[in-house]
Amino acid sequence: MTEKIKLPKQQGTPAVNEGIKAESNYLRGTLEQSMKNPVTGSIGSADQNLIKFHGSYMQDNRDERDERQKKKLEPSYQFMIRVRTPGGAATSEQWLMMDRMAHQYGNGTLKLTTRQAFQLHGILKWNVKSYMQEMNRVLLDSLAACGDVNRNVMCNVIPAHSKVHQEVYDWSVKVSEHLLPKTQAYHEIWLDGEKVHTTPQVDETEPIYGELYLPRKFKIGIAIPPSNDTDIYSQDIGLIAIIENEQLLGFNLTVGGGMGMTHGDDETYPQLGRLIGFVTPDQLLLTVEKIVTIQRDYGNRIERKNARFKYTIDHNGLDWFEKELEQRIGFKLEEAKKFHFEHNGDRYGWLEDEKGNWHFTLFIQNGRVKDFDNYPLMTGLREIAKVHSGNFLMTPNQNLVIANIEASNKVVIEQLIEKYHLTDGKMYSALRRNSIACVSMPTCGLAMAEAERYLPSLITKIEEILDRVGLRDEAINIRMSGCPNGCSRAAIGEIGFIGKGPGKYNMYLGAAFNGERLNKIFKENINEEQILEQLNIIIPHYAKERLEEEHFGDFTIRAGYVKATTDGVNFHEKMTNLSL
Repeated sequence: MTEKIKLPKQQGTPAVNEGIKAESNYLRGTLEQSMKNPVTGSIGSADQNLIKFHGSYMQDNRDERDERQKKKLEPSYQFMIRVRTPGGAATSEQWLMMDRMAHQYGNGTLKLTTRQAFQLHGILKWNVKSYMQEMNRVLLDSLAACGDVNRNVMCNVIPAHSKVHQEVYDWSVKVSEHLLPKTQAYHEIWLDGEKVHTTPQVDETEPIYGELYLPRKFKIGIAIPPSNDTDIYSQDIGLIAIIENEQLLGFNLTVGGGMGMTHGDDETYPQLGRLIGFVTPDQLLLTVEKIVTIQRDYGNRIERKNARFKYTIDHNGLDWFEKELEQRIGFKLEEAKKFHFEHNGDRYGWLEDEKGNWHFTLFIQNGRVKDFDNYPLMTGLREIAKVHSGNFLMTPNQNLVIANIEASNKVVIEQLIEKYHLTDGKMYSALRRNSIACVSMPTCGLAMAEAERYLPSLITKIEEILDRVGLRDEAINIRMSGCPNGCSRAAIGEIGFIGKGPGKYNMYLGAAFNGERLNKIFKENINEEQILEQLNIIIPHYAKERLEEEHFGDFTIRAGYVKATTDGVNFHEKMTNLSL
């Protein structure tokens, strides 16, 4: 039985979620009964909270809300299911299953997320269990893809370094598996597993999480310098692989990153992880486990807005955290090794690795896989999966690598890429190729403004400015989130937009191109006309006066548009020097 964890006393009434977890019988609640209720397409509020731990959110189609309300119908309830895929890897068989389920149960599309996972939208309640079982048949699951636990573990997508990359990827899987909840609720409810018990007092253990799990979600990513495509500083735990002479020595650790905040609440803010030391591979699992237990024991269970790990560290101090960690792991971390990041984007097109295998990175705008007008993307990938003996790698930037193509099969894959007009995106601007947007409308209940459906058209208008000043091929990263929760990591975009309301965004500038610096608010609550008005001044200014190899984010600081954000705690400070 799980040992009762004695949490430090915290002033105030625990958040509602804490009571739901405590009474859930290890994430069971009344989910099984709720999913079988034929009267409604929804489930109760407590079960909506618990189903997140099983990898699903209940949503409704917001485009249909008003019409259904007029007809006195309940909202168009549906479920999003997020699939746990450490390092973003999927076999061809798994890809084909996801494609088939998207059409059989979902909205006919796949979403590749910024955490290298599949999301399927539009699943009706009656079909959720069937979908879960289909996933299981091809060795996929959605356990802990959401909820107050460690979520999908990210990993660099660098097939060029095939030997070391494979070893690092294997660690992403080991970390993911090690931190999975041990409850059998997922298997019982969705896979008809044998019931472990009928009362909460019988044997069941959660040796890492305890019966209350974590105060909030927890995220881990691995990066291999010089690529920071996993945005390592945005993670609760960042693992920076240190490689010498083609050997993995171990990992530098960063702690306390996180992108979410709340509009109007300066006590919430995005934060970058702090570098604390180095561990060898044999120390890794113990170290990440004990870091998770520190957040379990000290994270804020009263106010969920301040419950992320970044606040635990900021409120207690980094020195406190390092002492607590050393006590729990039983050894002192080594000093961090030297490393250098150059970028956080994807390398598109064909690439051959040291084994002689080939990899093709596709540009997939905002991660949406479907057949567009004159661009049969989903069909093309389906046909490739039928003949591809390698695998697929979802990137942290919502793109896709057709990976590990054997030399003997390269011509076949090339022919299919050409037949279905699949693209590496090189005909697009560098701005578009370095763009990310969250799902937002119509399915995300938190969305305040459009993101995925809007950013492409905004970029088209920004491209006109870029073309006019000769910067079409200048790499600038741009991120848009429909709300301040930060799924698209907008706080580390050189140009960042965070939704405030329909058609209105806060605009941020000044992040580092390699992900090592947050941006700063530049203009609040502005619309498209105002956005373009500002960029019509800033981009030409950058074109005219930038230094050699100076990135856009660095220029906006040097030119005085914003001051550098040196720490998340001063993220909200309005430091605009130049009034445009």
